[in-house]
Amino acid sequence: MLDDNLKTQLKAYLERLVNPIELVATVDDSAASAEMMALLNDIIAQSDKISLREDNAAAVRKPSFAVNRIGEDTGVRFAGLPMGHEFTSLVLALLQVGGYPPKVEADVLEQIKNLQGEFSFEVYISLSCHNCPDVVQALNLMAAYNPGVRCTMIDGALFQDEVNERQIMAVPSVFVNGELFGNGRMTVEEILAKVDTGAAERDAVKLNAKEVFDVLVVGGGPAGAAAAIYAARKGIRTGVVAERFGGQVLDTMAIENFISVKETDGPKLAAGLEQHVKSYDVDIMNNQRGVKLVPGAINEVQLANGAILRSKTVLIATGARWREMNVPGEKEYRGKGVAYCPHCDGPLFKGKRVAVIGGGNSGVEAAIDLAGVVEHVTLIEFDSQLRADAVLQKKLYSLTNVSVIVSAQTTEVHGDGEKMNGLSYKDRNTNEMFRLDLAGVFVQIGLVPNTDWLKGTVGLSNRGEIEVDARGQTSVPGVFAAGDVTTVPFKQIIIAMGDGAKASLGAFDHLIRSSAPA
Repeated sequence: MLDDNLKTQLKAYLERLVNPIELVATVDDSAASAEMMALLNDIIAQSDKISLREDNAAAVRKPSFAVNRIGEDTGVRFAGLPMGHEFTSLVLALLQVGGYPPKVEADVLEQIKNLQGEFSFEVYISLSCHNCPDVVQALNLMAAYNPGVRCTMIDGALFQDEVNERQIMAVPSVFVNGELFGNGRMTVEEILAKVDTGAAERDAVKLNAKEVFDVLVVGGGPAGAAAAIYAARKGIRTGVVAERFGGQVLDTMAIENFISVKETDGPKLAAGLEQHVKSYDVDIMNNQRGVKLVPGAINEVQLANGAILRSKTVLIATGARWREMNVPGEKEYRGKGVAYCPHCDGPLFKGKRVAVIGGGNSGVEAAIDLAGVVEHVTLIEFDSQLRADAVLQKKLYSLTNVSVIVSAQTTEVHGDGEKMNGLSYKDRNTNEMFRLDLAGVFVQIGLVPNTDWLKGTVGLSNRGEIEVDARGQTSVPGVFAAGDVTTVPFKQIIIAMGDGAKASLGAFDHLIRSSAPA
């Protein structure tokens, strides 16, 4: 099942096991069960601390297997074959159940151990989803360290009946105790914040007690990370407050224009950013959202949990989010046919008809990607022609199961109350209305700056972007901004990093000049 290279790598990782573990397989006579058993046999061959047994009488999904400490039901289970992006989830589960210390902050691990209640999580994933492993790994970690938590990873492609019954049309989809818990990427901190009812209040107390920062960076994407590193290297008190470290980069797969790195992916780059920032004396406050900026001699950033952070300078790098169509039905059927990540959710539409909204690079790339999975793709573009690079258009038009409609305005998403089943669009040349019967639509029409919380505080453009000068200074002295949230043209990772460094140097220069004696 595993090639020799992968076996060698796995063997090296499994040498870190502290305690013996047991894999308990539940199988039938299906080909998927045979594949799973081949994988498990390859695993036990790499370590004498791992044993395997079958328990086909267990009332659980087949094929599936549990990762247990000897004599315990740890609560970590994989229903399906955890390969692709999920192979890392499997390796980490083996190590964590086997006693190898996880790479997580001590206070987070303590919060997991002290969590009260019984939580049975089910995570529906696709093996091509790059966001799914983060959720699986977070919940597996919780199960490994808290006996009240259980987690089952479920390959949606393998258990299609469940996917249809539960109307799952986006991954990762997480259920807890039989009820929908959430969709999309979630960190362990975010999950804990939802299940631990007292977490927000405890966080607020800790955050309020923090001393005044010299530079407080709001946002943890490429711009924010670069800003934090440049500030910390100056030896000044630096903090980063972010909803999720990595930002929009976490939702980006192929990155091939980051100079000196021939190719990488978003999650890998985001992990590198966080690791680099953590190598400096930077106070990282993750899973926190700014709701108000109060400028002054000492600036205040108010957070959603009620806490207030204070800083001599503030550097805003809150980035941008996917632009929505803002048509009837879009919000109602989000996660029920309306999707924004073709890499994550595409496999759920195998053999079905879908549409892609947007004729730029991201839209055309999405259509090309989906064409290899679904029955048919219709690409809809508002303009009279596609705006993607010529090489992408050439590839798109070579595909036999793709149609392109230009000069078309999407007007409504239709559904039956449970899931999407079509959309309407208007021909902008004739004003004639059309309806397409579809199982899903992938929206790829650009980004919106995350500046709603700043209206009336700093100068914004008519597109809602923060207006900055050549140093990253905003209209408010001592408040700087960088990256996709600003008016700087060309929203690219490498440009955001440069902007973050520049704005950080601008903030440092401001500190020097404002603290100089008269």
